[in-house]
Amino acid sequence: MQTLPLFDDLVLDAPPTEGIKYAGSKLKLIPQILQFAKRVDAHTVLDGFSGTTRVSQALAKSGYEVICNDLAVWSEVFAICYLLNHKQPNEYQDLIDHLNTVCPVDGWFTEHYGGQLNGGSAVQQDGLKKPWQVHNTRKLDAIREEIEKLGLDAVDKAVALTSLILALDQVDSSLGHFVSYLKDWSPRSYKELVLKVPNVFTSSREHQVFRSDIFDLAPRVSVDLAYFDPPYGSNNEKMPPSRVRYASYYHVWTSVCLFDKPNLFGKANRRKDTSDKVAASVFEEFRRNGSGRFIVVEAIEKLIKATQARWIILSYSSGGRATADELNDVVRSNGKLLDVIEINYKKNVMAGMKWTNEWLRDAEEPNREFLFLIEKR
Repeated sequence: MQTLPLFDDLVLDAPPTEGIKYAGSKLKLIPQILQFAKRVDAHTVLDGFSGTTRVSQALAKSGYEVICNDLAVWSEVFAICYLLNHKQPNEYQDLIDHLNTVCPVDGWFTEHYGGQLNGGSAVQQDGLKKPWQVHNTRKLDAIREEIEKLGLDAVDKAVALTSLILALDQVDSSLGHFVSYLKDWSPRSYKELVLKVPNVFTSSREHQVFRSDIFDLAPRVSVDLAYFDPPYGSNNEKMPPSRVRYASYYHVWTSVCLFDKPNLFGKANRRKDTSDKVAASVFEEFRRNGSGRFIVVEAIEKLIKATQARWIILSYSSGGRATADELNDVVRSNGKLLDVIEINYKKNVMAGMKWTNEWLRDAEEPNREFLFLIEKR
Protein backbone atom coordinates (compact mmCIF):
# COMPACT_ATOMS: atom_id res chain seq x y z
CA MET A 1 0.00 0.00 0.00
CA GLN A 2 1.29 3.46 -0.84
CA THR A 3 1.61 5.76 2.16
CA LEU A 4 1.15 9.40 1.32
CA PRO A 5 3.05 12.19 3.12
CA LEU A 6 1.71 13.37 6.43
CA PHE A 7 0.36 16.85 6.98
CA ASP A 8 3.20 19.36 7.02
CA ASP A 9 1.49 21.28 9.82
CA LEU A 10 0.43 18.34 12.00
CA VAL A 11 -0.53 19.43 15.51
CA LEU A 12 2.06 17.61 17.58
CA ASP A 13 1.82 19.69 20.75
CA ALA A 14 -1.77 19.11 21.78
CA PRO A 15 -2.79 20.95 24.96
CA PRO A 16 -2.58 18.88 28.17
CA THR A 17 -5.77 17.20 29.34
CA GLU A 18 -6.79 15.33 32.48
CA GLY A 19 -8.74 12.13 33.01
CA ILE A 20 -9.01 8.70 34.57
CA LYS A 21 -7.94 5.27 33.33
CA TYR A 22 -10.43 4.55 30.57
CA ALA A 23 -10.82 1.69 28.12
CA GLY A 24 -12.11 4.02 25.41
CA SER A 25 -9.63 6.85 25.91
CA LYS A 26 -8.80 8.84 22.78
CA LEU A 27 -5.84 10.62 24.35
CA LYS A 28 -3.49 9.39 21.61
CA LEU A 29 -5.87 10.57 18.87
CA ILE A 30 -6.17 14.17 20.06
CA PRO A 31 -3.43 15.58 17.77
CA GLN A 32 -5.11 14.07 14.72
CA ILE A 33 -8.58 15.24 15.79
CA LEU A 34 -7.24 18.77 16.26
CA GLN A 35 -5.57 18.56 12.87
CA PHE A 36 -8.82 17.66 11.13
CA ALA A 37 -10.65 20.47 12.97
CA LYS A 38 -7.98 22.92 11.85
CA ARG A 39 -8.07 21.67 8.28
CA VAL A 40 -11.79 22.34 7.82
CA ASP A 41 -11.55 25.65 9.70
CA ALA A 42 -14.25 24.66 12.19
CA HIS A 43 -15.33 27.00 14.97
CA THR A 44 -18.01 24.94 16.73
CA VAL A 45 -17.59 21.25 17.53
CA LEU A 46 -19.92 18.58 18.94
CA ASP A 47 -18.17 15.87 20.96
CA GLY A 48 -21.00 13.34 20.94
CA PHE A 49 -19.54 10.57 23.12
CA SER A 50 -17.24 12.54 25.38
CA GLY A 51 -16.24 9.91 27.98
CA THR A 52 -13.50 11.39 30.17
CA THR A 53 -13.86 14.65 28.17
CA ARG A 54 -10.18 14.70 27.13
CA VAL A 55 -11.11 15.53 23.52
CA SER A 56 -13.52 18.25 24.66
CA GLN A 57 -10.87 19.70 26.97
CA ALA A 58 -8.32 19.82 24.14
CA LEU A 59 -10.81 21.41 21.74
CA ALA A 60 -11.83 24.04 24.30
CA LYS A 61 -8.22 24.86 25.11
CA SER A 62 -7.53 25.20 21.38
CA GLY A 63 -10.17 27.90 21.00
CA TYR A 64 -13.17 25.94 19.70
CA GLU A 65 -16.70 26.34 21.02
CA VAL A 66 -17.57 22.88 22.30
CA ILE A 67 -20.87 21.07 22.79
CA CYS A 68 -20.00 18.14 25.04
CA ASN A 69 -22.32 15.16 25.42
CA ASP A 70 -22.35 11.72 27.02
CA LEU A 71 -24.97 9.57 28.74
CA ALA A 72 -22.71 8.86 31.72
CA VAL A 73 -23.37 10.90 34.85
CA TRP A 74 -19.69 11.06 35.75
CA SER A 75 -18.80 12.25 32.23
CA GLU A 76 -21.25 15.12 32.64
CA VAL A 77 -19.58 15.98 35.97
CA PHE A 78 -16.17 16.09 34.28
CA ALA A 79 -17.57 18.26 31.48
CA ILE A 80 -19.12 20.75 33.90
CA CYS A 81 -15.85 20.89 35.84
CA TYR A 82 -13.63 21.64 32.85
CA LEU A 83 -15.89 23.34 30.29
CA LEU A 84 -18.19 25.47 32.44
CA ASN A 85 -15.56 26.66 34.91
CA HIS A 86 -14.93 30.41 35.16
CA LYS A 87 -12.55 30.46 38.14
CA GLN A 88 -8.79 30.26 38.49
CA PRO A 89 -7.46 26.99 39.97
CA ASN A 90 -6.31 28.67 43.19
CA GLU A 91 -9.87 29.74 43.92
CA TYR A 92 -10.71 26.08 44.62
CA GLN A 93 -7.77 25.41 46.92
CA ASP A 94 -9.63 26.17 50.16
CA LEU A 95 -12.44 23.78 49.18
CA ILE A 96 -10.02 20.96 48.36
CA ASP A 97 -7.96 21.59 51.50
CA HIS A 98 -11.14 21.38 53.56
CA LEU A 99 -12.20 18.09 51.99
CA ASN A 100 -8.77 16.60 52.67
CA THR A 101 -9.13 17.33 56.39
CA VAL A 102 -12.48 15.61 57.08
CA CYS A 103 -12.29 12.69 59.51
CA PRO A 104 -12.68 9.22 57.90
CA VAL A 105 -15.90 7.34 58.62
CA ASP A 106 -17.35 3.91 57.89
CA GLY A 107 -20.10 4.29 55.31
CA TRP A 108 -21.72 2.80 52.22
CA PHE A 109 -18.60 2.81 50.07
CA THR A 110 -16.52 1.13 52.78
CA GLU A 111 -19.19 -1.52 53.25
CA HIS A 112 -19.25 -2.48 49.57
CA TYR A 113 -15.88 -1.49 48.10
CA GLY A 114 -13.37 -1.33 50.96
CA GLY A 115 -11.07 -4.24 51.76
CA GLN A 116 -8.68 -5.21 54.54
CA LEU A 117 -5.02 -6.01 53.85
CA ASN A 118 -5.18 -9.79 54.46
CA GLY A 119 -1.44 -10.16 54.03
CA GLY A 120 -1.46 -8.45 50.63
CA SER A 121 -4.49 -10.25 49.23
CA ALA A 122 -7.48 -8.22 48.08
CA VAL A 123 -9.74 -11.27 48.52
CA GLN A 124 -11.88 -10.74 51.63
CA GLN A 125 -13.51 -13.17 54.05
CA ASP A 126 -16.64 -13.20 51.92
CA GLY A 127 -14.52 -14.39 48.97
CA LEU A 128 -14.90 -11.11 47.06
CA LYS A 129 -12.11 -8.85 45.84
CA LYS A 130 -12.28 -5.11 46.50
CA PRO A 131 -11.10 -2.12 44.44
CA TRP A 132 -9.80 -0.02 47.35
CA GLN A 133 -8.25 -0.56 50.73
CA VAL A 134 -10.47 0.39 53.62
CA HIS A 135 -8.34 3.32 54.76
CA ASN A 136 -9.19 5.04 51.48
CA THR A 137 -12.88 4.10 51.30
CA ARG A 138 -13.33 5.56 54.80
CA LYS A 139 -11.96 8.84 53.48
CA LEU A 140 -14.19 8.49 50.42
CA ASP A 141 -17.26 8.07 52.64
CA ALA A 142 -16.40 11.14 54.69
CA ILE A 143 -15.51 13.36 51.74
CA ARG A 144 -18.57 12.39 49.73
CA GLU A 145 -20.84 13.11 52.69
CA GLU A 146 -19.15 16.48 53.22
CA ILE A 147 -19.55 17.49 49.56
CA GLU A 148 -23.29 16.89 49.93
CA LYS A 149 -23.49 18.93 53.14
CA LEU A 150 -21.67 21.96 51.72
CA GLY A 151 -24.48 22.86 49.32
CA LEU A 152 -22.10 23.81 46.53
CA ASP A 153 -23.24 25.28 43.22
CA ALA A 154 -23.15 23.04 40.15
CA VAL A 155 -19.65 23.93 38.96
CA ASP A 156 -18.02 23.90 42.42
CA LYS A 157 -19.63 20.52 43.15
CA ALA A 158 -18.43 19.16 39.82
CA VAL A 159 -14.89 20.33 40.60
CA ALA A 160 -15.02 18.63 44.02
CA LEU A 161 -16.37 15.38 42.56
CA THR A 162 -13.86 15.41 39.72
CA SER A 163 -11.06 15.92 42.24
CA LEU A 164 -12.37 12.98 44.28
CA ILE A 165 -12.63 10.65 41.27
CA LEU A 166 -9.17 11.58 40.02
CA ALA A 167 -7.75 10.88 43.48
CA LEU A 168 -9.56 7.53 43.76
CA ASP A 169 -8.23 6.56 40.34
CA GLN A 170 -4.70 6.94 41.72
CA VAL A 171 -5.15 4.51 44.63
CA ASP A 172 -7.34 1.75 43.15
CA SER A 173 -6.59 -1.94 42.78
CA SER A 174 -8.37 -2.65 39.52
CA LEU A 175 -7.74 -3.55 35.90
CA GLY A 176 -8.71 -0.02 34.90
CA HIS A 177 -12.42 -0.68 35.23
CA PHE A 178 -14.90 -1.96 37.83
CA VAL A 179 -16.10 -5.24 36.38
CA SER A 180 -13.31 -7.23 38.06
CA TYR A 181 -10.55 -6.42 40.54
CA LEU A 182 -7.01 -7.59 41.18
CA LYS A 183 -6.42 -10.63 43.37
CA ASP A 184 -3.53 -8.98 45.20
CA TRP A 185 -3.45 -5.34 46.27
CA SER A 186 -1.74 -3.10 43.72
CA PRO A 187 1.22 -1.00 44.99
CA ARG A 188 -0.76 2.22 44.45
CA SER A 189 -3.63 1.02 46.65
CA TYR A 190 -1.43 1.42 49.76
CA LYS A 191 -1.11 5.16 49.15
CA GLU A 192 -3.27 7.70 50.93
CA LEU A 193 -6.22 9.26 49.15
CA VAL A 194 -5.33 12.93 48.63
CA LEU A 195 -7.46 15.35 46.62
CA LYS A 196 -5.88 17.96 44.35
CA VAL A 197 -7.40 20.85 42.46
CA PRO A 198 -8.21 19.63 38.93
CA ASN A 199 -6.38 21.34 36.07
CA VAL A 200 -9.30 23.66 35.36
CA PHE A 201 -9.00 26.47 32.86
CA THR A 202 -11.03 29.42 31.69
CA SER A 203 -12.23 29.97 28.14
CA SER A 204 -13.56 32.92 26.19
CA ARG A 205 -16.05 30.59 24.49
CA GLU A 206 -19.43 29.62 25.91
CA HIS A 207 -19.42 25.82 25.91
CA GLN A 208 -22.45 23.61 26.47
CA VAL A 209 -22.79 20.33 28.36
CA PHE A 210 -25.48 17.71 27.77
CA ARG A 211 -26.31 14.25 29.09
CA SER A 212 -28.56 13.15 26.25
CA ASP A 213 -29.17 10.30 23.90
CA ILE A 214 -27.12 11.27 20.87
CA PHE A 215 -30.05 10.60 18.53
CA ASP A 216 -32.09 13.18 20.45
CA LEU A 217 -29.30 15.75 20.58
CA ALA A 218 -27.72 15.53 17.11
CA PRO A 219 -30.72 16.92 15.16
CA ARG A 220 -31.13 19.79 17.66
CA VAL A 221 -27.66 21.35 17.59
CA SER A 222 -25.97 22.90 14.59
CA VAL A 223 -22.17 22.87 14.49
CA ASP A 224 -19.38 23.07 11.95
CA LEU A 225 -17.84 19.74 12.98
CA ALA A 226 -18.98 16.69 14.94
CA TYR A 227 -16.65 14.11 16.49
CA PHE A 228 -18.16 10.70 17.16
CA ASP A 229 -16.50 7.87 19.05
CA PRO A 230 -19.38 5.49 19.79
CA PRO A 231 -18.74 2.54 22.13
CA TYR A 232 -18.50 -0.19 19.51
CA GLY A 233 -19.27 -3.68 20.74
CA SER A 234 -16.70 -6.41 20.25
CA ASN A 235 -16.71 -8.54 17.10
CA ASN A 236 -15.58 -11.50 19.20
CA GLU A 237 -18.50 -13.94 18.98
CA LYS A 238 -17.49 -15.53 22.29
CA MET A 239 -17.49 -12.26 24.24
CA PRO A 240 -20.82 -11.22 25.77
CA PRO A 241 -21.59 -7.65 24.69
CA SER A 242 -22.22 -6.63 28.30
CA ARG A 243 -18.55 -7.03 29.07
CA VAL A 244 -17.67 -3.97 27.06
CA ARG A 245 -20.55 -1.76 28.10
CA TYR A 246 -19.24 1.43 29.61
CA ALA A 247 -22.10 1.69 32.10
CA SER A 248 -20.82 -1.59 33.55
CA TYR A 249 -17.15 -0.68 33.41
CA TYR A 250 -17.47 2.58 35.34
CA HIS A 251 -20.48 2.02 37.56
CA VAL A 252 -18.64 3.08 40.72
CA TRP A 253 -18.02 6.57 39.33
CA THR A 254 -21.77 6.89 38.82
CA SER A 255 -22.34 5.99 42.47
CA VAL A 256 -19.73 8.50 43.61
CA CYS A 257 -21.43 11.26 41.63
CA LEU A 258 -25.05 10.45 42.46
CA PHE A 259 -24.41 9.33 46.06
CA ASP A 260 -27.65 7.38 45.76
CA LYS A 261 -26.44 4.16 47.46
CA PRO A 262 -28.09 1.91 44.86
CA ASN A 263 -28.91 -1.77 45.01
CA LEU A 264 -25.95 -3.88 43.89
CA PHE A 265 -25.40 -7.32 42.41
CA GLY A 266 -22.61 -9.69 41.41
CA LYS A 267 -19.05 -10.25 42.56
CA ALA A 268 -18.00 -6.74 41.52
CA ASN A 269 -20.94 -5.12 43.34
CA ARG A 270 -22.29 -3.52 40.19
CA ARG A 271 -25.24 -1.16 40.23
CA LYS A 272 -28.43 -2.97 39.25
CA ASP A 273 -29.12 -0.27 36.68
CA THR A 274 -25.98 -1.44 34.82
CA SER A 275 -27.29 -4.95 34.37
CA ASP A 276 -27.15 -6.50 30.91
CA LYS A 277 -30.87 -5.96 30.23
CA VAL A 278 -30.86 -2.30 31.32
CA ALA A 279 -27.57 -0.75 30.21
CA ALA A 280 -27.55 -1.73 26.57
CA SER A 281 -26.38 0.67 23.85
CA VAL A 282 -27.33 0.25 20.22
CA PHE A 283 -23.69 0.89 19.30
CA GLU A 284 -22.66 -2.10 21.41
CA GLU A 285 -25.29 -4.30 19.80
CA PHE A 286 -23.98 -7.60 18.41
CA ARG A 287 -27.02 -8.83 16.48
CA ARG A 288 -28.13 -8.46 12.87
CA ASN A 289 -31.53 -7.19 11.80
CA GLY A 290 -34.08 -9.12 9.75
CA SER A 291 -32.31 -8.25 6.50
CA GLY A 292 -28.97 -9.53 7.78
CA ARG A 293 -27.41 -6.14 8.39
CA PHE A 294 -25.63 -5.43 11.68
CA ILE A 295 -27.77 -3.20 13.90
CA VAL A 296 -24.74 -1.12 14.85
CA VAL A 297 -24.10 -0.28 11.18
CA GLU A 298 -27.66 1.02 10.88
CA ALA A 299 -27.09 3.10 14.01
CA ILE A 300 -23.95 4.70 12.57
CA GLU A 301 -25.79 5.58 9.34
CA LYS A 302 -28.74 6.98 11.28
CA LEU A 303 -26.36 9.14 13.34
CA ILE A 304 -24.54 10.52 10.31
CA LYS A 305 -27.83 11.44 8.65
CA ALA A 306 -29.19 13.12 11.80
CA THR A 307 -26.11 15.22 12.52
CA GLN A 308 -26.41 18.92 11.74
CA ALA A 309 -22.79 19.49 10.75
CA ARG A 310 -20.92 19.96 7.50
CA TRP A 311 -18.05 17.77 8.61
CA ILE A 312 -17.88 14.65 10.79
CA ILE A 313 -14.89 12.92 12.33
CA LEU A 314 -15.69 9.28 13.04
CA SER A 315 -13.52 6.95 15.10
CA TYR A 316 -13.52 3.32 14.03
CA SER A 317 -11.85 0.23 15.45
CA SER A 318 -11.50 -2.96 13.44
CA GLY A 319 -12.21 -4.77 16.71
CA GLY A 320 -15.79 -3.49 16.54
CA ARG A 321 -18.84 -5.24 15.13
CA ALA A 322 -19.13 -3.15 11.96
CA THR A 323 -17.00 -4.47 9.12
CA ALA A 324 -14.79 -2.16 7.10
CA ASP A 325 -16.78 -2.73 3.89
CA GLU A 326 -20.09 -1.98 5.58
CA LEU A 327 -18.76 1.16 7.22
CA ASN A 328 -17.21 2.31 3.96
CA ASP A 329 -20.57 1.93 2.21
CA VAL A 330 -22.33 3.93 4.92
CA VAL A 331 -19.82 6.77 4.75
CA ARG A 332 -19.81 7.04 0.97
CA SER A 333 -23.58 6.87 0.66
CA ASN A 334 -24.01 9.81 3.03
CA GLY A 335 -21.11 12.07 2.15
CA LYS A 336 -17.63 12.42 0.80
CA LEU A 337 -14.71 10.68 2.51
CA LEU A 338 -11.98 13.33 2.61
CA ASP A 339 -9.30 11.49 4.59
CA VAL A 340 -8.67 8.34 6.59
CA ILE A 341 -5.92 8.22 9.17
CA GLU A 342 -4.68 5.00 10.70
CA ILE A 343 -3.28 5.25 14.19
CA ASN A 344 -0.39 2.97 15.09
CA TYR A 345 -0.76 2.56 18.83
CA LYS A 346 2.48 0.67 19.35
CA LYS A 347 4.48 3.58 18.01
CA ASN A 348 1.92 6.22 18.97
CA VAL A 349 2.24 7.97 15.63
CA MET A 350 0.03 8.61 12.66
CA ALA A 351 0.78 5.71 10.35
CA GLY A 352 -0.31 7.49 7.20
CA MET A 353 -3.19 8.62 5.04
CA LYS A 354 -5.21 6.21 2.95
CA TRP A 355 -7.18 7.66 0.09
CA THR A 356 -10.13 6.08 -1.74
CA ASN A 357 -10.56 2.43 -0.66
CA GLU A 358 -6.95 1.60 0.19
CA TRP A 359 -7.59 1.66 3.95
CA LEU A 360 -9.92 -1.34 3.69
CA ARG A 361 -7.06 -3.81 3.41
CA ASP A 362 -5.53 -2.67 6.70
CA ALA A 363 -8.93 -2.80 8.36
CA GLU A 364 -9.07 -6.54 7.78
CA GLU A 365 -6.41 -6.94 10.47
CA PRO A 366 -7.63 -6.94 14.08
CA ASN A 367 -7.40 -3.96 16.42
CA ARG A 368 -6.61 -1.25 13.90
CA GLU A 369 -7.80 2.24 14.77
CA PHE A 370 -8.94 4.75 12.13
CA LEU A 371 -10.18 8.32 11.99
CA PHE A 372 -12.47 9.29 9.11
CA LEU A 373 -12.95 12.87 7.99
CA ILE A 374 -16.32 13.05 6.24
CA GLU A 375 -18.02 15.91 4.44
CA LYS A 376 -21.76 15.44 4.50
CA ARG A 377 -23.87 15.84 1.40
